[in-house]
Amino acid sequence: MARGARLRRPFSIKRQPGFTAIALFCFFALYAPIIVLVVYSFNSGNSIAVWEGFSWRWYRSAWENDLVIEAATRSLIIALCASLAATTLATMAALGTTRTRPYRGLTVVYALINQPLMVPEIVTGVALLIFFALIKVATGYTGLLYLITAHTAFCIPFAYLPIRARLEGMDLALETAAADLYATPWRAFRRVTLPLLWPGIMAGGVLAFVISLDDVVITELVKSAGQETLPTYMLGQLRRVITPEINAISSVLLAISVLIVSVFFAFSRKGD
Repeated sequence: MARGARLRRPFSIKRQPGFTAIALFCFFALYAPIIVLVVYSFNSGNSIAVWEGFSWRWYRSAWENDLVIEAATRSLIIALCASLAATTLATMAALGTTRTRPYRGLTVVYALINQPLMVPEIVTGVALLIFFALIKVATGYTGLLYLITAHTAFCIPFAYLPIRARLEGMDLALETAAADLYATPWRAFRRVTLPLLWPGIMAGGVLAFVISLDDVVITELVKSAGQETLPTYMLGQLRRVITPEINAISSVLLAISVLIVSVFFAFSRKGD
């Protein structure tokens, strides 16, 4: 009987030989470079590979670097505007594809919304470069609106996926009950759908913000002169002289990303 029970146990990858060793190796390969980067951001010397003692020197250098502050401020403005716009559009798209009867062409709509996820980012960047170049030539405008629009277009599918998943997991009977109680569609959405959908909207917004904040390829192709963001500034520094200041900036970006995700996770658990 015991042998038969063992044979009927469901398959589990965790019990396969070598699974633990492979998992540990993957975690090591993923996180060891990040740990080294953070450690060497406190190096007192000019080398990024030779430890010369503990110091806050490069954090102070980055804080006092006007170019870093300007690029960081620009990155935050772009990421905030793009994430708000992308989350709003993604919410509308999710409602339009889940709170409606299936219709011919719905699959095509899904494909169009998720198109930035399905093609290489360089292809999206080149397409946006050509499109915005035509507008720049016609209008002469070269402001940040192009970067915000490009980041918004790229971030929409990242915000759409968690919002749509949240909508598909919601009980449609609650909205139907609100309609039976003579609530208008807007009132039902505001009082029933939106409060239940809020965790998905927050997840989509946080994901879009982090994706926009870290983007390099699209930003490098679309930006005009004098519109360096923090990632493109770091890329430019890597082409010149590499100092532990780059490690310090990367560590701060890492800390900001971890903080944002942790705060969202704490609030989502509290809401549940």
